[in-house]
Amino acid sequence: MGEIVLGVVADDFTGASDAASFLVQQGVKTLLFNGTPQEPLPISNEKIAVVIALKTRTEEKNKAIVESLSAFSWLKDNGAKQFYSKYCSTFDSNETGNIGPVIDNFLEYQNIKYTIIAPSLPINGRIVKNGHLFVQGVPLNKTHMKDHPLTPMWDSDLEKLISPQGKYESLKITEDMLFASDEQIFSLVDEFGSDKDHFYVIPDYVNENHGARIVELFGDLPFLTGGSGLVGNLGRKYRKEGKAVSEVNYSSTEGKAIILSGSCSETTLQQVENFQINDGNSIKLDANKLIEGTQTKEQIWEEISSSKDDAALVYSSDTPENVKNAQSSGVEKISEILEQTTAYIAKRAKQHGYNRIIVAGGETSGAVTQALGYDAYVVGESIASGVPIMVPLNNKKLRLVLKSGDFGQEDFFMRAVNLTKGDSNDS
Repeated sequence: MGEIVLGVVADDFTGASDAASFLVQQGVKTLLFNGTPQEPLPISNEKIAVVIALKTRTEEKNKAIVESLSAFSWLKDNGAKQFYSKYCSTFDSNETGNIGPVIDNFLEYQNIKYTIIAPSLPINGRIVKNGHLFVQGVPLNKTHMKDHPLTPMWDSDLEKLISPQGKYESLKITEDMLFASDEQIFSLVDEFGSDKDHFYVIPDYVNENHGARIVELFGDLPFLTGGSGLVGNLGRKYRKEGKAVSEVNYSSTEGKAIILSGSCSETTLQQVENFQINDGNSIKLDANKLIEGTQTKEQIWEEISSSKDDAALVYSSDTPENVKNAQSSGVEKISEILEQTTAYIAKRAKQHGYNRIIVAGGETSGAVTQALGYDAYVVGESIASGVPIMVPLNNKKLRLVLKSGDFGQEDFFMRAVNLTKGDSNDS
């Protein structure tokens, strides 16, 4: 059996691939599983990181807890030395959200006194300052994410966000405090926790110096939580300790490319527009027409497959206002038909030699990965920060790229198409 230096459980697939990419960048060989494996670790005699992608971000609380603890248990049974709960750097702020309950149950299950809450990812503009989460300099609850249909952001104060979800109190460590002596910081932590069974530590994390300092202080804790920024700093720690070296994986492959976009973030909307401006072939999904039957998944696939273009974009991405206006048939029904259609197209694309599959949006990525049917990936180089190319262990020809809505450059889709394209493309 190999040694798992770090076992990460992520609440969706794009978050999992995001975390995995930061480990690979630091030279840590990383495997990503879509769901908790049913078999023992398939790699032996190696030191690796393992990331398990769940779909618990918006699941019912008790189900999310059971699935998360099951994933952590598998990691522990397969020799994991350290554990990490990975959630979105823009944080699920619902009072009934799953971040707090998952953390609490693992702390209690493993009898761990405290952990870190660190959702920062400075390279993508997500930082924690004075205990508040900012996105591109704007407080979380003032961004466009405040009106997210599934996880609206009602506050930026992490202590207030975690309080309704979790059972325990929080200790904030501000930027100034972070660079006090180790003795002073641990004295503060010990004093705060002296009368508590469990608690959370919320450190400021404005830049990578802060991330490195957090890992210097708390990097040996058995359980950490947060975004992918802290995962990257843990990877740097492992590299310095000589743990694990990632293999070089080829980016390119033969076959056409399909881009499937369901994210409605401003970043993704700009990426869709950029692809279209550069003469990319694109097809818009209309959920209400799909429900009515005036647009069908079979018609969409026929249009794609009859095109001679190297790449095609199929998207339901739209502005929040247009999405709201289009939800006349109900949010759940709209989401279901879009996910079903996207999954169908992904499956047909794979069957017809489209070996480059690029996906934008967490829910869309979940639907696509389920349709493709692969459950284990080797993680390769990144197209953008937090967005790696992945190769299924059971299909070395396929290249899968999954990105969260706000990730990637304006020309991300064009970059992904070009980077995954092989010298020969005759499928």
